[in-house]
Amino acid sequence: MTAIDLGLPTLGGLDGIPTFDGKQTAKDYKSDQEVRWCPGCGDYAVLAAVQGFMPQLGLKRENIVFVSGIGCSSRFPYYMDTYGVHSIHGRAPALATGLAVSRPDLSVWVVTGDGDALSIGGNHLMHTLRRNVNLKILLFNNRIYGLTKGQYSPTSEIGKVTKSTPMGSLDNPFNPVSLALGAEATFVARTLDSDRKQLTEVLRAAAEHRGTALVEIYQNCPIFNDGPFDVLKDRNESAARLVHLRHGEPITVGDAEVLVRRADGGIDVVPTGSVDDSQVMRHDAHNEDPSQQFALSRLDDPTLARVPMGVFREVSRPTYDDLVRSQIAEAQERAGGPATDADLAQLLSGHDTWTVEA
Repeated sequence: MTAIDLGLPTLGGLDGIPTFDGKQTAKDYKSDQEVRWCPGCGDYAVLAAVQGFMPQLGLKRENIVFVSGIGCSSRFPYYMDTYGVHSIHGRAPALATGLAVSRPDLSVWVVTGDGDALSIGGNHLMHTLRRNVNLKILLFNNRIYGLTKGQYSPTSEIGKVTKSTPMGSLDNPFNPVSLALGAEATFVARTLDSDRKQLTEVLRAAAEHRGTALVEIYQNCPIFNDGPFDVLKDRNESAARLVHLRHGEPITVGDAEVLVRRADGGIDVVPTGSVDDSQVMRHDAHNEDPSQQFALSRLDDPTLARVPMGVFREVSRPTYDDLVRSQIAEAQERAGGPATDADLAQLLSGHDTWTVEA
């Protein structure tokens, strides 16, 4: 069943949201609140990128809402001059789902961290992804709990020495991109806080996607986990480590290496020129089968030897909120119109009730 079969919108994620005819700048999206993150925190770069690209969407600010949970990243709504909700630990996707279902005129964004989203919020995140709710999730990953002063998080590498793991973490870390692809999210991407150009491109693509878009952002915590991604920011190191994903293009690591698919479905990284061009993998972000996209996500490991960056997956599927609204409309049509006060009274006093006497 497709969106066309249901008579649902088939345009991008901005479809149905009122547009703004005037001119906007990044300044229009800066609130009057003092930005209070530690000096050097990667959150500053992400905030600047979001404030910078929001005017490109051409939306009214009153039709944009940012929802956060708990953590350093969850201060984000205070700094955006849009609507915002600072919710509770791990539950931002649940609150955002309610907004997306009830208010199709809103562009709904979730800002969360690796601890907030993948620990107490893991179940909410997973089901939001599989349901394909029309909202955008920015997952700030700094591999540490920053707000609570430096405990290991679900993305901390094995052996990580922290206040809560003085002899080193024993937990195998989550790969957020692999998790999202396993849940069959319709849009999955990864980018770096300091790469303003790619970060903006990915955010724009996520905004235009109709459905759940998860963007993992590698982000620095200068106080409790300083420099976990420094090798990706060094020009010489990054050339040998970053795997740039561009739909339809050969997948390469700089100019020195290319990716090829093994017979068992895995991926090998081999020197450029050592195989025929026809053997070099081309990235297909639109493939409905996520197996190759998942295989790409498994290249990444805590050593950052090979790190795919960009949009892993971008496919179309009916959204949960569109389906809910369609189902409600169908039920109302069968009932002869929307529910009335009399219908509600009958429901409350109907046969499926219990009377409890003291």
